[in-house]
Amino acid sequence: MSFAKVTAIVRPAAVPAIEKLLHAAGVPGMSLSHTKGYGDYADFFRNDWMVTHVRVEVFIAAARAEEIAEIIMRAAHTGLEGDGLVAIIPVAAIYHIRTQQRCEEDAC
Repeated sequence: MSFAKVTAIVRPAAVPAIEKLLHAAGVPGMSLSHTKGYGDYADFFRNDWMVTHVRVEVFIAAARAEEIAEIIMRAAHTGLEGDGLVAIIPVAAIYHIRTQQRCEEDAC
């Protein structure tokens, strides 16, 4: 089975809605981390232009990656600059450290 990593950089206020929708969609797990940066949207009132966002990462079957990206976009969309972005990256393999087993189609 092929896997993908869906990474989203979103506003902190969007996280509760994203968590709720991903859980309802049966996503088995996700990771969140706080991040700072700038891109299309920058805080020009700060010397470093940095904006605080949250990084959401989901490892999922490649066949579901677009669905997960759409769920995240739906939950995070406000229509304003700084809503964030979503990227889908192919993943060669996923291993569980505890079992030292490679994830397969039904066991990840």
